[in-house]
Parts: sequence; structure tokens; C-alpha cells
Amino acid sequence: MHPSSAKTPVVVIGGGEHGKRHARQFRQIAGAELVGVYDRQPERSEEIAAELGVRALQSLEEALERGRAASIVIPATDHARVASRALEAGLDVLIEKPIARTVAEADDLIRQAESLGRILQVGHVERFNPGVLAAQAVTRNPLFLEVHRLGVFSPRSLDVDVVYDLMIHDLDLALWLVKAPVAEVRAVGLAVLSDKVDIANARVEFENGAVANFTASRVSTEKVRKFRYFQPHEYISIDFSRRDALLLSVDRQATAPRIDFRKLEANSREPLEAELESFIECVQTRRPPGVGGREGRAALALAVQVMTCIQEHASRVQLSQAGRGSHGDEL
Repeated sequence: MHPSSAKTPVVVIGGGEHGKRHARQFRQIAGAELVGVYDRQPERSEEIAAELGVRALQSLEEALERGRAASIVIPATDHARVASRALEAGLDVLIEKPIARTVAEADDLIRQAESLGRILQVGHVERFNPGVLAAQAVTRNPLFLEVHRLGVFSPRSLDVDVVYDLMIHDLDLALWLVKAPVAEVRAVGLAVLSDKVDIANARVEFENGAVANFTASRVSTEKVRKFRYFQPHEYISIDFSRRDALLLSVDRQATAPRIDFRKLEANSREPLEAELESFIECVQTRRPPGVGGREGRAALALAVQVMTCIQEHASRVQLSQAGRGSHGDEL
């Protein structure tokens, strides 16, 4: 265990755009010492290493030998395999979202981390968005949530459905804010510019009666990142891009009903910096992370439910279309 004054040797596994961001941030965090970067494509490791003045690691084995903690920023298909090896090698681990490819893989990682006494944090970075933190502080009983996470088309992440790429952020936040089990999920989605689901809408009802509508798209004409919800006598609006939140409340003391607007106090911290600093603090203090394996698993499990509903809906639509065609042929 490292005393709080010591620097924790950290390796970043994955040299894509997001891996670069992790590496740059670790260089700024007082409690961390970035000791190297590893990517299966050596030129990626070397590019980041040259920029940041750290070592380009030649293998996963070398990365696991040099690090005390690892940030795993690779495709989700490899999360479970690489994270499991890191945990086994004695490292504490931050895995980008989603925690794994399947809920079963997530369960295995959670069991392994708990049995080895290792920190397992999942990169749901919106939990550290200043607007989200400001809103969460005044959240009491959200009953209706309306969420839009829309982006313009980009070739990035087309190997994964938009539910796992974008919507999962908001599914995690809804679970965190509502704090009730999921009762029912309905969803639709379409592949537009790729062979994966590019736009999706889900309606989630919770056992306490709260209802959430989620829309996620990577084929929109504009970028929208908004999370709005209502609780008794109050309406809260979070803008992820501006990193702020607004509280609208009913003034019941006035002679006529009146709406009060208040911008909530929010810090100006960069969410990724706050997330990685939180990870290092957990490594050094052994405090369980706020977004640990179980929270990552819950978000993944709900995302899987949404995708299952989308697939079931797609099957029904295709069957009904086929049915109309066959009847037409008989006429």
C-alpha cells in the first residue's frame, strides 16, 4: 500500500485517442507517475511515449511488471482478458466503459478483484461531470427523466452499437440517481450508416414508478448532450457539454404560482482528470471507488436489456413486413 505522499506507478494500456487522453492526464496528477504506455501497434505506443517523455512498453507482460495500477483503454471485446491478467499480476485497474463484453465476464472480474483485494473502477466519466455532481447534490426523488445524447457521424467506435458506446453513460446515471431496480424496458433502434445500431430510443420504468426515456444517436445533424429530470415541484436540467446544471422550482409561498430559476454551483474540473485522480486516491487509500465493478455491471446489464429489446423489435418489424409482402403476392 502506498502512503498518500508517494507516487503510484501507472501504465496506460491502449494507445488510441482516448488512451492518449488518459496518458496526458496521468502526467498532470500529483499522486501518479506514468511509467509507460503499451499498445499492440508499437507505433502508437512510441508516438505517445515521445510526446510525453515516457517509455513505450513492448508487451503486455512488460506493462504489468512496471505498473502498480493500470488504465485499460482498449476495445471492450478485450476488457475482461486484459483486466483479468492485470488483477492477477497484482495491479489495481481502471477499465473504460463498458466494463466488459458480457455480464458474465463482468461478474468474473468483480469476483476476481474482490478475492484479490484489488481496486476495480469503471470509466463512467460523466459521473465526474461538474454539472452532474451539482445536480446529484440536490436530487431527491426523480420520477421522470428525459435524456438526449446525440452526435454527428464519425468513423470512431462503429464496431460497437450506440447503446454501448453512448447511451450506457446515461443508463448508468439514471441508475445512480433513481436508486431503484428496473421493472420494464422497451426499446427500438436502427442501423443507419454502419452494420451496428446507430440510433436508439429506450423507455425504462423503475420499480418505484420512475420512468426514463433515453435517445442516443451518432447520425444526428447536431451535437446534443442533455439530461433533464423532474422530481416533486422541481425540474433539473444538466448540459454535459457546458458542464453545468439548472434547477427550476415552484415557489409555493408566492400568492400566484411562480417558477424560480437557479444555476447550480459547479466546479470547473475536467471530468477525466477528476476520474483518474479519484482512481489514484482509491489505489492509495484502498477506499472502494464510487463507480466500481458492480456499478459498471449494472449499467452493462441494463444496456444488454435495451439491446435485447431492440433486437426483438427488429425481428417483429421484419416479420410483419414479410407478412405484408406475402399477402400482397396473393392478391
